[in-house]
Amino acid sequence: MHTIIERELDLRLVLSTERSVPVPARLLYRSDDPYAVHIVFHIGSDVPVHWTFARELLIEGVFRPAGQGDVRVWPAKDRGRNVLCLALQSPEGEALLHAPAAAVSAWLERTLRLVRPGTEGEQVDVADGLCALLTAADEPGEAAG
Repeated sequence: MHTIIERELDLRLVLSTERSVPVPARLLYRSDDPYAVHIVFHIGSDVPVHWTFARELLIEGVFRPAGQGDVRVWPAKDRGRNVLCLALQSPEGEALLHAPAAAVSAWLERTLRLVRPGTEGEQVDVADGLCALLTAADEPGEAAG
């Protein structure tokens, strides 16, 4: 059995230094996927946008700039408020979002109480994962190797 920790919050999509728009989002952490955090953006379409990246990256980004490539995170101030900046890049485009730092930090604290840093490997069932991987490779039409 695994535990899920969720948090709904409004992020701000930064369009320019003077303009941003709200983006409803959900933070998600699963004890059976302990190394990852998931963010689901509800952007007004039928299909939400999902991003998954390392929990460690988000933890580090609360304190100092972290990440490179597709996901970068850093603390900042926006109009006097503490925010967490999330820069996301994909083949479809890039986005800069501001998240309320206190809300993200409180949610992260809950994930850290559930699965302490350094104990993530104890949460992962390697045997089940390996079995599922090998079963998928042995299915007809699948190339193994």
